[in-house]
Amino acid sequence: MALTLLHTADIHRATFDTLRDRIAPNATLHHKVRPDWLARAQNGIDASLEVEITAAVSVASGSVLCTCTTLGPTAAKAGAMVIDAPMMQAAAERGGTILMAYCLPSTRAPSLAALEAAIAKSANFARAHPLLIGGAWPLFEAGNGTGFAIRIAEAITQEAAEITNLGSIVLAQASMLPAAPLLGGLGAPVLTSPELALRAALNC
Repeated sequence: MALTLLHTADIHRATFDTLRDRIAPNATLHHKVRPDWLARAQNGIDASLEVEITAAVSVASGSVLCTCTTLGPTAAKAGAMVIDAPMMQAAAERGGTILMAYCLPSTRAPSLAALEAAIAKSANFARAHPLLIGGAWPLFEAGNGTGFAIRIAEAITQEAAEITNLGSIVLAQASMLPAAPLLGGLGAPVLTSPELALRAALNC
């Protein structure tokens, strides 16, 4: 099976290739990396960017998975799968208060919309608790992966301690994956999007 992935950071290429090798070694992944799309989307996705994203989806080989939350709604309109949909569904099915952490302000609206849509479809009581982690994204942009993960873990640990009925912790951006191993012992599962999305996209 062939799957095209639309990325806005080159680091995701290795993440998904590693996951593919473990869960679906016979699958073929085609990576399209456009960091400029995310930069242009910070103040909203204009008509020209929407045209480019739509065109990329239309000419892609096989199914398409968009790994950027900010671009997700536009890519979904063009027929792509959005990376956080399976994760949000899993969080909603667990119920309770869902701590949705994110590092980039433009992520908030599409991530929260996806989570609230999943909650609306779930039979369990759940509510979203968004958390913007200030100061983390500049570390990612500077290539400081360790500092990025530590900053995320510190902020989530502090916030989680104040939440009652914590059902799950959602790392809303795929780039936040390295923080997951630092978040043990909080009394709730930590959900990340890359593996859940790849399994859903490849039906495995």
